[in-house]
Amino acid sequence: MTEKLLQYLWNYKVFKHFDFRDIEGHSVEIISFGKWNTNAGPDFLDAKIKTKGLVIAGNIELHLRASDWVFHNHSQDPNYNNIILHVVYQNDAEIDDLASKNVPTLELKDHIDQNILWKYEKMINGTQFIPCENIFDPNKIPLNFHESNVLKKLDEKSQELEKSLEKHKNNFEAVLFHSLAYSFGLKVNAHMFRQIAESIDFSIVNKIRQNESQLEALLFGISGWLSHPKDERTAMWKREFEFIRKKFSIPDLTLHPKFLRLRPPNFPTIRLSQLADLYYRHQNLFSKIIKADNINKLYEVFEPVKASEYWDFHFNFGTVSTFQPKTLSRNFIELVILNTVLPLKYTYHKYHNEEIADEILELYKNISPEKNSVTSGWNNLGLKVNNALESQSLIFHHKTSCEEKNCLNCSIGFKLLKESSNV
Repeated sequence: MTEKLLQYLWNYKVFKHFDFRDIEGHSVEIISFGKWNTNAGPDFLDAKIKTKGLVIAGNIELHLRASDWVFHNHSQDPNYNNIILHVVYQNDAEIDDLASKNVPTLELKDHIDQNILWKYEKMINGTQFIPCENIFDPNKIPLNFHESNVLKKLDEKSQELEKSLEKHKNNFEAVLFHSLAYSFGLKVNAHMFRQIAESIDFSIVNKIRQNESQLEALLFGISGWLSHPKDERTAMWKREFEFIRKKFSIPDLTLHPKFLRLRPPNFPTIRLSQLADLYYRHQNLFSKIIKADNINKLYEVFEPVKASEYWDFHFNFGTVSTFQPKTLSRNFIELVILNTVLPLKYTYHKYHNEEIADEILELYKNISPEKNSVTSGWNNLGLKVNNALESQSLIFHHKTSCEEKNCLNCSIGFKLLKESSNV
């Protein structure tokens, strides 16, 4: 038993019976269990009880042991002056201060099903994929579980985007550029690609995006790849970059994306060329993304994108390879849509379109589920993952609840703990 678990059981009223009596044998009727307080002060506020014929309103404090009242120095803290009930798992001492104020003490040990403690201990001490793996039941997934998780994730992402918007003077197009660069960088180069994008005033991108070669030259030059040209095309990009840098007074900044442990199709040379092509092909990219009202329209934005012709025969500068157009795979497109496009659409619309949440969730449902170690883990537990709404939900839930062993705030854990029969 932990104090947090005790608070959880009190808050959700998970008891074998409610025939409460204080340690002196007087009946205690809980009219209101109070509001769970996660800040400083008593654990439950604005509670109401009836005992000895009197109805009393005030706050309730919970402890594992009665003696914790003394150890926590509550008698000297004015925040605890309005305590009407001291609730403990085990009454191990008489508290004179409370007795003198006629504050009853309620012991809960015999009111709590021991199987709940067994289940909770198995959860928090487990080392499996999820803490409740041994007692997990796919049928215990609550209604709207996936929708709730994805909306939480969208709200978190939206807060990050709003900070970025504040930094960049509410320029949604610039923030989209930074976010797309992050996605195109994948895990290895995500942060580096964002740095590259943020180092360029977006007004410059807008001015040169009609010239794909110049846009590529700008990205390649900032990446430090044009100092020593290895062929005629690289030399041309170098001249373009020097012209652009001088024309727009671009600082002499060099960032270095990584190639190590990347498959050739994910080399930063290829991904930056594809990013340049995306902005060259769609002069009104932001508008197209924001107005897209179904998943096919979003696919149409990204499916034509490919690296420039030079990269049909190259993965890196100066090294010729067999012919292979470097297009965007469906999996990559869906990754960009999930991680960048949908969060930005949600952020843009959420203050003036009441239906945007439902519309975004519907887009998630029409995208294939991600396949990774986390979704495989859920599959192994008998939970079928049907679409990206469910995969995004389960990945988010695993990260924020399962890895953190935050079982008491988990809606699945709540259902499992309430089940009193052994599994």
